[in-house]
Amino acid sequence: MKSHFNFSKQKRSGIFLLVLLIIIVQCLYVFVDFSSDEINQPRTDELILYRAEVDSLRRVALQNKAPKIYPFNPNYITDYKGYTLGMSNEEIDRLHQFRKQEKWINSAIDFQNVTKVSDSLLAIISPYFKFPDWVTNPKPRTYNNSHSSYSKPKTNTQKQDLNTATASQLQKVYGVGEKLSERIINYRNKYGGFISEVELSQIWGLSPEVIERIVADFTVKTPRQINKYNLNEVTRDQLVTIPNIDYEIANSIIEERILREGFQNIEDLTKFEGFPLKKLQIIKLYLYL
Repeated sequence: MKSHFNFSKQKRSGIFLLVLLIIIVQCLYVFVDFSSDEINQPRTDELILYRAEVDSLRRVALQNKAPKIYPFNPNYITDYKGYTLGMSNEEIDRLHQFRKQEKWINSAIDFQNVTKVSDSLLAIISPYFKFPDWVTNPKPRTYNNSHSSYSKPKTNTQKQDLNTATASQLQKVYGVGEKLSERIINYRNKYGGFISEVELSQIWGLSPEVIERIVADFTVKTPRQINKYNLNEVTRDQLVTIPNIDYEIANSIIEERILREGFQNIEDLTKFEGFPLKKLQIIKLYLYL
């Protein structure tokens, strides 16, 4: 160890100068203020542009996070849909009570009159209202000698066959546009023809008033062939082949038939809970007693 501490005079001088230099640098660092009083201030115009850009990006982010509203038919607003639109429970209940009466809303004014929503909320949601074509673009009602509001009802012979009617013939009925006539023909092609005019109620968008006008000019002269079942003998598997009847309803029909020891008429089906009352006329096409 002693050999490591034996220095020549020249080495000792060098070490001393190095220590002295370190002490001087440390003192300068501690006691001398090297900071500048001048602070680089951003330019006012640049700062304004930067803040405007940040605000713009913030608005875009908020818009992207906000729930998007797509066009919808206000006649079918659910509780959840009404809540997301900002409607109160009372306003939603008024709409549902109105629809239970089989009435329809055909304009933004009708919607406000029924629900009593505020003008501000109506202004926000009404641009998204989407009604059927026959409501938004009704055909002008024309009257002539051959067909007017005062003309006599057509006989069955004078009416056209609904199973052979073309789209252009259907569109002559007031309230039937291109899309509704297309739906009627698509339904007819899907099932191989109509059994009865009652099936028109199965087509979405056809109101009772429009169906009444169609039936005034059209009837089913060539009904498609179907299997009809005796209500007091039909099995569960046969019942589920009938439109609007599932296994639960089929089981209820069988149980009710056993309790009654047979049905006296088809209308007895409506007396047990769960039966689709609005579809009775369709179901009756497949049953007999």
